[in-house]
Amino acid sequence: MKFDELIRIVGDEPVFETGLLLAGNVNPDAVRRQLTLWAQAGKLYRLRRGMYALALPYQKAKPHPFFIATRLVRGAYVSCQSALAYYGLIPEYVPRVTSVTTLRPGLWETPLGHFEYRHIKPGLFYGYRSEVVATGQYALVAEPEKALLDLVYLQPGGDTPEYLGELRLQNLEQLNIDILHQLADRAQSPKLLRAAHSIAQLASDEREAYEML
Repeated sequence: MKFDELIRIVGDEPVFETGLLLAGNVNPDAVRRQLTLWAQAGKLYRLRRGMYALALPYQKAKPHPFFIATRLVRGAYVSCQSALAYYGLIPEYVPRVTSVTTLRPGLWETPLGHFEYRHIKPGLFYGYRSEVVATGQYALVAEPEKALLDLVYLQPGGDTPEYLGELRLQNLEQLNIDILHQLADRAQSPKLLRAAHSIAQLASDEREAYEML
């Protein structure tokens, strides 16, 4: 296979897997060796075993970090600080994309970014949706309320007023407080119920401060 042929097959796909190239009468071992050589030459980015992205200047579509996060580990959704920054609920830029999964935790360091996967129990794997993060690119992202609760769940002392204050939460009018309480109730976690009450109070305080301006 020649590199021009690879570009033709991959097309506008931001990320592709080796299986895309194995249809028809091809030698799988030869294809994999060629991909390794192209990655070593800087023409491809290797994201994990069997998953690649075209490198610049060959890219037709830049892969969004959330899109990569969703593809790297099946059965995970972007959450915690990454989702909160995406929604504008915290002011900081978050360089590492954090997702939650019921699978093993892990950290992937790739040429296109760093991706962390935090473990949650299966009973908490809910409260996410498919988001269009770039043209033709979808990612599973926690709802704003669930992103907050996931962070509280995973952070020791995450329900304390001190920790919630450190987050410097903003734009809390985006939160649906009823949904926040429903998600916390579903978890049946005293920690999350306490956090939901505190976050609701912060949202109320923010609203009152705006009304006084």
